[in-house]
Amino acid sequence: MGDRSEDYEFENRALLELALTHASTGRSENNERLEFLGDTVLDLIVAEELYGLDSALSEGEMTEFKAWVVSREVLAGAARELGLGERAYLGHGMRARKLPRSVFANLYEAYLGAIYLDGGIEAARAFTLRSLADPLARVSEPQETHNPKQELQQRSQQTTGEPPNYQLIDERGLAHSKAFLVAAEIEDRRFPSAWGRTVKEAERWAAFEALQVLDAESEG
Repeated sequence: MGDRSEDYEFENRALLELALTHASTGRSENNERLEFLGDTVLDLIVAEELYGLDSALSEGEMTEFKAWVVSREVLAGAARELGLGERAYLGHGMRARKLPRSVFANLYEAYLGAIYLDGGIEAARAFTLRSLADPLARVSEPQETHNPKQELQQRSQQTTGEPPNYQLIDERGLAHSKAFLVAAEIEDRRFPSAWGRTVKEAERWAAFEALQVLDAESEG
């Protein structure tokens, strides 16, 4: 496998090989542990970047933006640009079909985990900020940023002709520190519920949860 798409020069090439080895190969050593590590490193780097990006962002806004930046959709796009799918070691069954978004996202996380072990946090940060530069730039442009409620409404109207409904399932806490549990519904189907500090925030998270389910189903 060539290095034509590689965005980081590994000193320990074994880490690179491991990061690109998917569990579908049946090998005893695969990239699942690196994926776990990369997921954790990614959360820290993106959270730190958002914290320093705009002091006006609230905790809820940073949480929402982070969830979008590290979503399977965004990470899969970055993995494709890096050519990770073409370079990955996959089982025959996986090679025979179009790779789902989740596999691309997992490859990205494993690759990042390998970079962290090979070069440390600064190397991992530099790689993350380069490979996710466009999504992170969109955070400073709220009108352009991913809006889960708007996307779910578009999908619902395309398939049913009606917008989704949001059901308030539970609320807890005192008046000054309440939390609300909301679920999105399309026709008679209810998606996983989500908590928020306001009903509006809970609806956004509920829409995000519904989109995750729909995306997974579309990957088949």
